[in-house]
Amino acid sequence: MTTAISATDVNQPTLQPAAPTGRRLSWPVLLLIIAGGLALTSIVRLVTGADGITNVSQMSTALQLAVPIGLAGLGGLWAERAGVVNIGLEGMMILGTWFGAWAGFQWGPWTGVLVGIVGGAIGGLLHAFVTVTFNVNHIVSGVALNILALGATRYLAPLAFEGHTGGSAKQSPAVDSLGHFTVPGLSDALTDLNAKGWFLISDVAGLLGGLVTNVSWLTLIAVALIPATWWILWRTAFGLRLRSCGENPVAAESLGVNVYKYKYIAVIISGGLAGLGGVFLSIVANPFYLEGQVSGRGYIGLAAMIFGNWMPGGLALGAGLFGYTDSLNLRGGSANVHALLLLGALLLLIGAIWLVVRKKYLQAVITLVVGALVFAWYATTDEVPNQVVSATPYVITLVVLALSAQRLRMPKANGLPYRKGQGK
Repeated sequence: MTTAISATDVNQPTLQPAAPTGRRLSWPVLLLIIAGGLALTSIVRLVTGADGITNVSQMSTALQLAVPIGLAGLGGLWAERAGVVNIGLEGMMILGTWFGAWAGFQWGPWTGVLVGIVGGAIGGLLHAFVTVTFNVNHIVSGVALNILALGATRYLAPLAFEGHTGGSAKQSPAVDSLGHFTVPGLSDALTDLNAKGWFLISDVAGLLGGLVTNVSWLTLIAVALIPATWWILWRTAFGLRLRSCGENPVAAESLGVNVYKYKYIAVIISGGLAGLGGVFLSIVANPFYLEGQVSGRGYIGLAAMIFGNWMPGGLALGAGLFGYTDSLNLRGGSANVHALLLLGALLLLIGAIWLVVRKKYLQAVITLVVGALVFAWYATTDEVPNQVVSATPYVITLVVLALSAQRLRMPKANGLPYRKGQGK
């Protein structure tokens, strides 16, 4: 006779996720790596004169662009920790943009936020219904949902927006602002310090200044969801049950967990978070819905989740990296990306040295050759084409995933078919 899991079952060995295969970085080591990265970036800024790569405006824009990517990735984390692959994040974000703007211009921005979350959650419910109840391939279901969301919003937009002031077949009327805040005194002090151009100190000031200058209230909510997700999934009995469904659903069922219920809950929450990311695009980043404004951010959010090894903290770092590279399109793109070629060459040189230390000589040679080619590109040009600037976020996505692939470990039962009672 099976029994339900209680809060005291947290130490049950059968439900504990397996440890990652690679060595996990401690907080001191991680902070040291971040400090080293900032120092290297500061050196590049001084050498190239590209002050825009670490100024307050650049960092503020990077934060704004990182939020929808992070919310999509957070949605993917919820679903995949319960064992459901969620390629449909793009479609759920699209639903969030449309529903958020549709409700926002009529009843106010905060109503738009709530309705946009519901729109994304509806997409999550559809994905859960198809994958959990009918056991359809998760990738097929996600791609179909993306196509369905794109088609549905394209059909509904003319019906909902045409005839209203500022509305058209591809754009909604303007939505009122949710409001922004700037920390008085601190923001001005950090901006002044950033303008000094001092080594490292000014770069850190630029980073911190971007976090306290012209920040949307919705950004605060999004940032708070990261530690909230960690606490719920890793420090509560509910989170243990949910993660057990992604690691070993048969063992979870044998202990009384309703696997179907937890998968449904996780994927609906996943859709709601992706929908919130879409709302951010159509109310905060732009005060209106615009066809095509998601632009693959759902997929980049999925990449951020994978880069973060299915953990909230790593996901946040990945979203910040991709948001930063995306922000290069908006602020001094060509000059800043050209400067980053030097940073990339230096990072590849450091990587080659590290591989030599680990006695991986062939990989070290390849890395060194690539680094030399990147440096040659930097040294023989004064700027990069605009097409390269536009492609930078996607190239960074591929490179980061390729470099981090060896240390990744997704939940063991992620994407695998499951039927109730299959362990009997």
